[in-house]
Amino acid sequence: MLLIKNGRVITMGEKDYACGDILIDNGKILSIGENLSYKGSCEVLDVDGAWVLPGFIDAHCHMGMFESGMGFEGNDGNEDTDPVTPQLRAIDGINPLDSAYRDAVKAGITTVMTGPGSANVIGGQFVAMKTAGIRVEDMVLLEPAAMKIAFGENPKRVYSKKNKMPATRMGTAAVLRETLYNAQKYKRKKREAEIKGEDFEEDFKMEALMPVINKNIPLKAHAHRADDLLTALRIAREFDLKITLEHVTEGHLIADLLAEEKVSTVLGPALTFSGKIETKEKSFKTPNILFEKGVKIAIMTDHPVIPIQYLPLCASLAVKEGLPMMEGLKAITINAAEICGIDDRVGSIEVGKDADITVFNGNPLEIFTKTLYTIIDGKIVYRD
Repeated sequence: MLLIKNGRVITMGEKDYACGDILIDNGKILSIGENLSYKGSCEVLDVDGAWVLPGFIDAHCHMGMFESGMGFEGNDGNEDTDPVTPQLRAIDGINPLDSAYRDAVKAGITTVMTGPGSANVIGGQFVAMKTAGIRVEDMVLLEPAAMKIAFGENPKRVYSKKNKMPATRMGTAAVLRETLYNAQKYKRKKREAEIKGEDFEEDFKMEALMPVINKNIPLKAHAHRADDLLTALRIAREFDLKITLEHVTEGHLIADLLAEEKVSTVLGPALTFSGKIETKEKSFKTPNILFEKGVKIAIMTDHPVIPIQYLPLCASLAVKEGLPMMEGLKAITINAAEICGIDDRVGSIEVGKDADITVFNGNPLEIFTKTLYTIIDGKIVYRD
């Protein structure tokens, strides 16, 4: 048992507390309120007015797949030998002992959505996982959580050098469209074989796409430029698939269209040098422009593009450019959880959810604020 007392509790749920308590048991939130007590063995953490929030969530990064300080030896995020690799699983490339996990915990980041990079048209399966642990299986929240796809400069740059399709945006769309068409056909043929009681030879790539075709997980679409964003939506609509838009650098240029589509977006990385043409419009104004149009937003680091520990800083810079403070916090808590499909367990401080909680000595979106405690599954994994 763990009892957090006397905190300024920002739940990201229905009610906040100026001086609230949280009772935790077996890794879950048991009770939230004022003047809570517990008879029996219980560790009491009196935080004396500190800010208490749900653990932060990075909805798009590559943590553990591009390891800190490793170079080639630790770069396992892009299998850039084939433009179509849906069978790749992030859990097979992640090193949870990468020092970035310690950095995340110290910054109050308790969950990340991590997976393959954007070299391939279809890059493989993302995983939602906790940031404290040694074995990946013990850290998983949801797997597979999404299927990475990519548009724009990255796939065409990688494969044009290999004299292989795709070398253009048309080629990228065609490769994706053909693969999804074949996946739908594969599903029908498999079902027909099952009904007839006939043998059916399963295909490894096609099987990996079945959660997408069955709308169990979304396509996680890397796209910066406005036309690439709309191409991603066009193809998802053609095949009646779930999709989230990632990066969305030029999203502010088509904010009304994104609002009409009712699509969720994961924005960033804006705290970087604009190293390619398709990111020249990047701005921390984009989150507020989309928010004001009613588009659901989360904010990412794209680690290692931005080091994971600067996720709160990215949210604060969006607030500086007009995004309301609470929306900045939502963008790295409950909104991120909802977009990643894990809000039944994380993203807010609510009874029954995982006890992933962070304690700060002030507003976490202010630069001088320090993390006092990070709690994951009811265990204190970081103390200042």
